[in-house]
Amino acid sequence: MTDTNKKLWGGRFEKTTDEMINEFQASIGFDKRLYREDIDGSIAHAAMLAKQKIISDDDRDRIIDGLKKIRAEIDEGKFDFSVELEDIHMNIEKALTDRIGDAGARLHTARSRNDQVALDMHLHVKRQTREVQRLIVDLRRALVDCASKHRDVIMPGYTHLQRAQPILFAHHILAYASMLARDFARFDGVYRRADIMPLGAGALAGTTLPIDRQMTARLLDFDRIYDNSLDAVSDRDYVMEFLAAASILMVHLSRLSEEIILWCSREFSFVELDDAHCTGSSMMPQKKNPDVPELVRGKTGRVIGHLMSMLTTVKALPLAYNKDLQEDKEGLFDAIDTIKFSLLVFAQLLDGMKIKVENMRRAVEEDFSNATDLADYLVRRGMPFRETHSIAGRIVHDCIARGIYLKDMTVDEYKKYSPLFDDDVLEAIKPETCVANRNSLGGTSYRQVERQIESHRKQIDEDRKSIGA
Repeated sequence: MTDTNKKLWGGRFEKTTDEMINEFQASIGFDKRLYREDIDGSIAHAAMLAKQKIISDDDRDRIIDGLKKIRAEIDEGKFDFSVELEDIHMNIEKALTDRIGDAGARLHTARSRNDQVALDMHLHVKRQTREVQRLIVDLRRALVDCASKHRDVIMPGYTHLQRAQPILFAHHILAYASMLARDFARFDGVYRRADIMPLGAGALAGTTLPIDRQMTARLLDFDRIYDNSLDAVSDRDYVMEFLAAASILMVHLSRLSEEIILWCSREFSFVELDDAHCTGSSMMPQKKNPDVPELVRGKTGRVIGHLMSMLTTVKALPLAYNKDLQEDKEGLFDAIDTIKFSLLVFAQLLDGMKIKVENMRRAVEEDFSNATDLADYLVRRGMPFRETHSIAGRIVHDCIARGIYLKDMTVDEYKKYSPLFDDDVLEAIKPETCVANRNSLGGTSYRQVERQIESHRKQIDEDRKSIGA
């Protein structure tokens, strides 16, 4: 059994805490990763307390010096964390008090673990959000570089996983760069909602002591301060929003993963991944498995699950703090680790991916993805689209019956379907022509893809500057 007096909150209790309960409620196993934020918050809090004459300058100096030494020990892996002390806050405060005496015991003046943990989480989400955004920018750059390197490669575009129209491979890849641009912007919103300081809210109602919350906010680089102390200690919107943004990000990576997995298959054979990013089979010697995209696709459900868990935890909580909110950390931490690793490994994957240009070209030529261009050819000669659609459909039907493609028909054969067909029809349905003609804003033409590449590069540079990367 644990001696009640060892608990920093144990004065009101006569019985000791059951060891099983100690294990059940302790969070030190996972919240120790908040030690930097906890110490930064305590250093700022001590500076504010001294400025307000709530503690002496000597106590402030001893507290700050002690906290910095503890941080160095944790950095070096020399600090012993105790389950009996429950969490990162108590572990650090107990160590500090053991080392500097009463000065350490004064640190918690005008502060509760409720606003302390909220502060730590805000600081952590802010820091991790910027790190995630840096990795998003890096992956966007890898996507744009891949598109730029293969800007003239033509492939089939798909709907319903059926070949639809010829497009540039670069156009396809840049669609994911656009998704990541939105992800970056979403995380900007997460950062803004996390950039609110809760410290000074106390347990739920503020404090009777003359604290200066504006000073603490400045020291910790917060843009705003919570206006309502109840909201300050109970708000986890920013955690839910981070998990929501993380889930959408992982869905985007999962979609890209699925396509790469398909493209690696013998049935498509559009790309080949570097050996360093694949594994083989213990039984089948010919196998080369796309493990990295498969794992990213699988981990997407894990991140979505953390979002669902957090939403469910908060949905029926009364104000203000409840122990349920301890569950905000493990899922968040795991989601952070998962998305950061996924972003990092995907950038490496793209750099090593080989594009099988001839296979993509063959797939475009040996299908009917240019049928829309055949219909558009007649539209440009004055025929209503619905009529041209019908004629092109009949031509496709007849080609399938004959076992040929549109490129195999002669001009005279085309003229049997409509006198509007002329000698330039075969040129009009070449994959290069089909691509070049789709020059509407945002289309797949060479000019539009070049514009997209330049636009992405400019936005990437601006985004990097906006986060100080």
